[in-house]
Amino acid sequence: MMMVGSMALALWAITTLMGAPMRVRWVMLAVLISAVILVHLVLPDGHPLRMATGGDARFWALFVVFGILVAGYRNLLGRLKARAPEHETPAQTPDSFSETELNRYARHIMLREVGGPGQKALRDARVLVVGAGGLGAPALQYLAAAGVGTIGVIDDDLVENTNLQRQVIHQDRDIGMPKVHSAADAMRAQNPFVTVNPYHRRLNEDVAAELFAEYDLILDGTDNFDTRYLVNRTAVALGKPLIAAALTQWEGQISLYDPSSGGPCYACIFPTAPDPALVPSCAEAGVIGPLPGVIGAMMAVEAVKKITGAGDGLAGRLLIYDALYAQTRIIAIKPRADCAACGGRGLQVLG
Repeated sequence: MMMVGSMALALWAITTLMGAPMRVRWVMLAVLISAVILVHLVLPDGHPLRMATGGDARFWALFVVFGILVAGYRNLLGRLKARAPEHETPAQTPDSFSETELNRYARHIMLREVGGPGQKALRDARVLVVGAGGLGAPALQYLAAAGVGTIGVIDDDLVENTNLQRQVIHQDRDIGMPKVHSAADAMRAQNPFVTVNPYHRRLNEDVAAELFAEYDLILDGTDNFDTRYLVNRTAVALGKPLIAAALTQWEGQISLYDPSSGGPCYACIFPTAPDPALVPSCAEAGVIGPLPGVIGAMMAVEAVKKITGAGDGLAGRLLIYDALYAQTRIIAIKPRADCAACGGRGLQVLG
């Protein structure tokens, strides 16, 4: 039997080196086995050649039958597979993702809370970020990286040297450049599949309503109360959900304000601006560099959750993060019936 096995291996190796088709290789092996069986049938018992090739033709006959059964089974599977309807791959359309996009967003698509539908919702979303400073910088970066299809950013400031300690979307070479253009360049470099609309101007009553109407979700990363109240009033009037955050020194806070869904608006929680002496600006009191990154990234996370419907957002909850003592607190917040901005619209929705 060892002799037959050696011959079979040698025959297979030779036909492989010659590049013979698989069918030819099997035919050559079949010829070899047939010759061995013929030797057993012709030569008498005890012949040395018969003994060297197994001694009994029945063994090789069973070997042939087994080979025929295996070949028949493989042939049957092939026919069944050929008759089975193939899974149709959807045609590539302008609304589908390219292979590069699918690869880029694969870690999102793998999440059951996001998946393909969630990633498509992100691509179809339009998000406006007010402010391209400490909070806006990380929020803009992560919104672009996440594949939010259209991102607007409005700010009238220029990049300054003092910004670079915390406003990580800007670089040293951008000093003197409008922040919205510096941020737009960084986002386009990060993700060419998103559309960025920079507005180099100050947000005021004249443009707020018209601008907000073009977007689905508003993020407020401004550093003054006048603009915060303007953003809130406009968002309430248009029924736009608002993610607003603020920070000072070592502490930051963030919430989702959406009276149209039963939650409070920003003015429900902060009906009047505090005394400026109690809330000094970052320029006056300082701020630890990574803190805006932490809170700004939270803003982006809340935006992604709001767009995709994943998890529980911060509607009705105010999250306060104390970086100095590594503490996080969440405070329940409710609409106020006497709110000057929303008039308790959240209570009306809940009722």
